[in-house]
Amino acid sequence: MRKLLFPFLALVLLAACNSSSNSNSGTDVQAAEAEPPRIGFTVVNTYPHDTSFFTEGLEFHDGQLFESSGSGSNEKPSYPSSFGVVNLKTGKVDKKAVLDNKTYFGEGITFFNGKVYQLTYKTEKGFIYDAKTFKKIGEFSYTGEGWALTHDSTKIYMSSGSSNIWVIDPATINGNLKAQSILGVSDNNGPVSNINELEYINGYIYANQWQTNYILKIDPSNGKVVGKMNLDSLVEEAKKKFDGIDELNGIAYNPASNSLFVTGKLWPTIYEIKFN
Repeated sequence: MRKLLFPFLALVLLAACNSSSNSNSGTDVQAAEAEPPRIGFTVVNTYPHDTSFFTEGLEFHDGQLFESSGSGSNEKPSYPSSFGVVNLKTGKVDKKAVLDNKTYFGEGITFFNGKVYQLTYKTEKGFIYDAKTFKKIGEFSYTGEGWALTHDSTKIYMSSGSSNIWVIDPATINGNLKAQSILGVSDNNGPVSNINELEYINGYIYANQWQTNYILKIDPSNGKVVGKMNLDSLVEEAKKKFDGIDELNGIAYNPASNSLFVTGKLWPTIYEIKFN
C-alpha cells in the first residue's frame, strides 16, 4: 500500500498545481477583459483653428461653438486668456471675455441657466458672466487648481488635474465654492490621473486625459472609465500641419449633428468626429 501512496500523492499535488494555474489564468483573462473597451470614431469634417489659442475648453451653446484659452507658459509666447465664439470658416474667435494675462491663466468654461462659468489655473478664482451680454456678474473661489467644467441638467462638474471630479450644486457657485461630492475616476488599473477638459454627453462624462491622446468615457454614477478613444491619428495629422502644436484638449458635443468637435492647444484644425 505504501508503494501506491506516493504516486497517488503526486497525482493529487499535480492536480492542485494545475487547478491553481488555471485559476490564475482565469484571473488574468478577467483582468484583461476588464480594460475599458476602445471607442471607434470617424472624421466627418475638419475646420480651421486659431493656432494662437491655447485651448482649455470647448462647448456648444445655442448652436454656436465657444472656446476658452489660457495664456500659455513662461517658455512660450503669451496667448490670450479669454473665451468667445469660434468662426468655423476662419477658425478665429470673437472674444466675449478677456482676462488680465499678467494675473490669470484662463481655463475651462461651461454655460448653465443663463450664465457662463470660467475657471482660472492656479489663482483659485473663477468668474461668472451673463450668457447673453457676457458682462461679468460674479466671482467665486476654490481650493487648488481649476482645469475644466461641464454640466448635466442639474449639476456642474469640475476637474483639477487629479483623478477626482468635483460634483457641484450650481446654486452654491457664489463666494467660496464647495463640492457637493467627489467623483473618483478609475479604470481596471486603479485611479486615473490628469483628468482635464470635460464634456457631458448622453449620460456620460467624456474627459481628455492630459499628456495622453485619449478621451475617456466615464460613468458619473461611480467614476468608472467605461470606454477609451485613442486620437493618435489626429495628433499626428495636426503635427504634420503645424509643428508648434501642444496637447490634445477640447471636447464639444453638438446635439444638432450628434457629433463631437475636438482640437488641441495651438492646433491648426478642429475635427468633427462621430462614434462608430
